[in-house]
Amino acid sequence: MEGKKGFHVRFAVLVVLFFINLSYSMTRQQMKNSGKMMKKSCMPKNDVTEEQVGEIDQGKFLEEKNVMCYIACIYQMTQVVKNNKLNYDAVIKQVDMMFPAELKEPVKAAAAHCKDVGKKYKDICEASYWTAKCMYDFDPKSFVFP
Repeated sequence: MEGKKGFHVRFAVLVVLFFINLSYSMTRQQMKNSGKMMKKSCMPKNDVTEEQVGEIDQGKFLEEKNVMCYIACIYQMTQVVKNNKLNYDAVIKQVDMMFPAELKEPVKAAAAHCKDVGKKYKDICEASYWTAKCMYDFDPKSFVFP
């Protein structure tokens, strides 16, 4: 059953990404709203609560393995993880495709600043967590996370 549910969530994310691509970008609130679907899928997979992950976009990064893997799950669903590694080019592509114009350059700058952080970690959960935290620390007001 989880396989079917996972497929449906991935399919829905792809549909959302397709329509985003047609409209070129979303507002910050639209991004947050579309992230709810990914959040709903990744939270139970990683046994995290809203209290643990609900304020990541505000800089609340709990240094716990399940939180780290939750962040990795979100990154996998947004297709910025390739071959179990964060992919900088995929991040830039997603930013160009999804982010509102006013956030594109600041988020790209944060991604460029943090692109090598993940290389320090063999574990995708840790790599994702520390990269997300780096991006938040680099530019908190431009950081968006479901």
